Amino acid sequence: MSDTTPAATTLPATAADTSPDNPWPLQLLSQKLKAHIDRTPSAWVEGQVIELNRRGGSAFMTLRDVDAEISLPASIWSNVLDRQEVPLERGSRVVALLKAEFWLKTGRLNMSVKDIRPVGLGDLLARIERLRHALSLEGLFSDSRKKRLPLLPHRIGLITGRDSDAKKDVLRNAALRWPAVEFEVREVAVQGNTAVSQIIRALRELDEDPHVDVIVIARGGGALEDLLPFSNEDLIRAVSSASTPVVSAIGHEADRPILDDVADLRASTPTDAAKRIVPDVAEELTRVRQARDQLRRGVTRLVERESDRMTSLRSRPVLASPEVMVSTRAEDVARLSSRSRAAIGTAVLRAADQIVHLRNQVRSLSPQQTLDRGYAVVQVADAERADQQRAVVRHPSQAPEGSELFVRVAGGSFSARSTGNHRVSDN
Repeated sequence: MSDTTPAATTLPATAADTSPDNPWPLQLLSQKLKAHIDRTPSAWVEGQVIELNRRGGSAFMTLRDVDAEISLPASIWSNVLDRQEVPLERGSRVVALLKAEFWLKTGRLNMSVKDIRPVGLGDLLARIERLRHALSLEGLFSDSRKKRLPLLPHRIGLITGRDSDAKKDVLRNAALRWPAVEFEVREVAVQGNTAVSQIIRALRELDEDPHVDVIVIARGGGALEDLLPFSNEDLIRAVSSASTPVVSAIGHEADRPILDDVADLRASTPTDAAKRIVPDVAEELTRVRQARDQLRRGVTRLVERESDRMTSLRSRPVLASPEVMVSTRAEDVARLSSRSRAAIGTAVLRAADQIVHLRNQVRSLSPQQTLDRGYAVVQVADAERADQQRAVVRHPSQAPEGSELFVRVAGGSFSARSTGNHRVSDN
């Protein structure tokens, strides 16, 4: 023991510290590998049994991934297989509890199956519904994400099986509806472990093609296991992120993979997809003829209505004899002018008569008229005052005896002297 202890203490502590001059013994590496692998936890995995061989109390099987070309050998004890109600066979879809084991003496890594369970249709349906619900909560199926299909696609991308009936149905029915339709076909595996990767690759190729206006993913009907690739999460997310509208045409009316929910349009069958992505040329020609007839009738009605309107306008007097409009207005102007002149003349005559009348009134009330009738204006003669300022004698007391008087009569004026004989009028 004393001889081996110093040697052990000189060994590198980690694999990174080893060197050609100071290597690890193979035993130490194997022990460390085993210790590390023994610490790894068991894991439930899903796969398909492609090989199963019993050898006494144990069996050897090979599991293959359901969506990729990856397989893994594993060992299982016979008592674990015997617990199965339905014997496992090649092609069975299973979930297995695997634990990595390292055989120290042979240096081999073995995957040991601690438990195994078949995946039935009920399990697959439940798993699909859980995934459908989770993706729905993310909003991948929202109507706001749906893209509208073009009315008449220039070129249609078709992803379908190799020489499949679905491909023939889509091509034939689309050509019957619109003979000039063009297709960009990608033939891929539509079931099996390579289906998902091939469909995604074809989808991305068509999505990057600027000439492809819509993409159709078509497959005929089949068992639930055969349609599982169209409920794969990777494929669903690839369709959701595509910039080109995608049409799902999987199986029959009763089939409902998750692809139907995320696609921009779901067709019940490949034939239905062909009918919904291209218009029917016969129907479109009929619509064109109907539209032309409607336009023709509309234009005819418009022309007839405007012709009748023109005839009605032309038959009006103002258009039949346009000079009537001018002559009528001329007559109105002449009549109004005559009336204006007559009214002005009458007003002038009336005003002239009024002036004469007023003149006569003024004259009859003027002092001169009074003098002409024999009256006289007697004023007290006052040399210091002008004629207009002399006091008018209105009472005999204003002209005492001997007062110098100034008398104005119609013919002129003269001087007089008061004799003092006063007579007072009763008035």
